[in-house]
Amino acid sequence: MAGKSEIKFGVVGVCGGYGRGGHLVSSLRKTSPIQVHAVCDVDPERMARAQTDYGIEDGYCDFDEMLDKAGLDAVLIATPMHLHVPQSIAALERGIHVLCEVTAAVAVDECKDLVAACKASDAVYMMGANYMYGEAAVAVAEMVRRGVFGTPYYAEGGYVADAKGLAETTPWRRKWQLGISGITYGSHNLSAILGWMPGERIVSVCCSGTGQHYRDPRGDAYADDSSTMLCKTSGGCQIVIRSDFISSGPGMGVYNLLQGTEGVYASRRFRGEPNRLWLQSEGESPAWSDLHEHKDEFLPDWWKEAVSEDRADPDSLQARAFVDAILGNAPNPVDVHRSLDLTLPGLVSQLSIQEGGCWMEVPDSRLW
Repeated sequence: MAGKSEIKFGVVGVCGGYGRGGHLVSSLRKTSPIQVHAVCDVDPERMARAQTDYGIEDGYCDFDEMLDKAGLDAVLIATPMHLHVPQSIAALERGIHVLCEVTAAVAVDECKDLVAACKASDAVYMMGANYMYGEAAVAVAEMVRRGVFGTPYYAEGGYVADAKGLAETTPWRRKWQLGISGITYGSHNLSAILGWMPGERIVSVCCSGTGQHYRDPRGDAYADDSSTMLCKTSGGCQIVIRSDFISSGPGMGVYNLLQGTEGVYASRRFRGEPNRLWLQSEGESPAWSDLHEHKDEFLPDWWKEAVSEDRADPDSLQARAFVDAILGNAPNPVDVHRSLDLTLPGLVSQLSIQEGGCWMEVPDSRLW
């Protein structure tokens, strides 16, 4: 597609919760040479409203029909998690490029099917791990690249938010996020953390949970309230990931920490807190500084350029990376294997917790 003046995109799941569909359309439109040509959702009324709101002529309620009739070059998949693999494969089989929301898959066998489809297709597959494009994540990655942290050897992250109400308005979450013990949505943390550990992948995990203390409005028990996964990487680093969408309280959102031999980064855990940084190079004092104070020094030029052009939101940055991969201008940063580096640890953690928390090997999809 080198030199192509326009890349025709379709967006499926455009009427999703949080107003996510509209935000994704807006982010795509910031990215040249993308044209959002068609949108798709199963709800006809909301679909028609989305067409009007976003000014898009072509609307579909059937995904396969959109793939066959809309003349698309690429599709952004923003549907519930359990639809990601079958819809990705359907597009890849037609030679249509795929940018898929997290997570890549909901079962190990699905991961194998996805790898096979990517190998058989000339189209580009990328998982949209937008958290790796956040300002703090980008700054810390650049600091790691420059050696500011010394050798990273430990990280932790979590996603803590009470989603019980959301699971009632988006019922798929009741099963796939709140109905399975283990890490069901760990890619937000891992996309940033593994970006801070270049060349590493998670080779083994174990997982345990806190038990079940809550019931849904029908009286059915949720999965373990809080699940914690302990990971070992290919280079011997340790990562701890907590996932909790059930516990009551204000939550902490997504948070991360990185420990290196010469520095520590700790993201905010509560609203109003700064992202904290300690660097040995700044002196032996154990006092924290604010990461924001260092951003001009450590944010790379491509980020600063995106800010100047109002393209620095993570979704716009990942769309740019996807376009560059399609056009052959840059390597695919989250290809199918990196996507599964971010997805498979969580899937294996779900098996570990079923077996009492035993250590389990995480397969490397590059060997399939």
